[in-house]
Amino acid sequence: MKTTGAMPVLLLVCAAGSSVVHAGWKDYLDVLTDTGKTAQPTVPQTAPAVNLTDSEMVSGLKEALGKGTQFAVDQLGREGGFLDNAAVKIPMPESLTWVESTLRTLHQEELADEFVATMNHAAEQAVPEAAGIFGEAIKNMSVEDARGILTGPDDAATEYFRAHTSAALTEKMRPIVAEATSRAGVTSAYKNMTSSAGGLTGLLGTGATDLDGYVTGKTLDGLFLMIAEEEKKIRENPLARSTDLLKKVFGAYSGQ
Repeated sequence: MKTTGAMPVLLLVCAAGSSVVHAGWKDYLDVLTDTGKTAQPTVPQTAPAVNLTDSEMVSGLKEALGKGTQFAVDQLGREGGFLDNAAVKIPMPESLTWVESTLRTLHQEELADEFVATMNHAAEQAVPEAAGIFGEAIKNMSVEDARGILTGPDDAATEYFRAHTSAALTEKMRPIVAEATSRAGVTSAYKNMTSSAGGLTGLLGTGATDLDGYVTGKTLDGLFLMIAEEEKKIRENPLARSTDLLKKVFGAYSGQ
């Protein structure tokens, strides 16, 4: 693979810090919190779990999903949310491993590190957009949806979100990722390089030109992973059910 013509562009770039600006995402989280609070019936602690109404079932599930999605957005939508979490940290794309190995061989480790950091900071900046989209998916959940999630596998809620929010999340997040990677030194240089290469981009590896698509996809993977972890906690651990309604609903379906 010939890459020598492309590398000088990268090597001329000085490492540049990128900052993550979170504006207004608390408002989106309020949507989730409000969703969990509305239409919750008063549940006596002594109420038998088998006497769940449809209203209780749906309200309990919406409350749980509101808490899970709020936690995921809160943890990932902050500086270091991706970069400092090994479970979701976004690595260099496989198609660009030659960039990283060449930079490190030439003792330009700071450029390789900045490339990875910029991708992760772009993800952190895009995550808050998810709150409102998750809130809409929760609000529009039907009784049938709720029953299917409660009786489904441990990741049924996470898969519900994948099916109902992935397209909207991608549409919202990609422009934010694109702006962040175009603003930062080494990723901006890489994007300019591949753009200028035109028909020769095939020499750079499959998918090498779509850095923003890669980061956006990995951002969604991290979000769904965090939501899945919270879903599993509520299903398996009675102590994770913080309200009477959650205890009643998930106790009825888990037998705990």
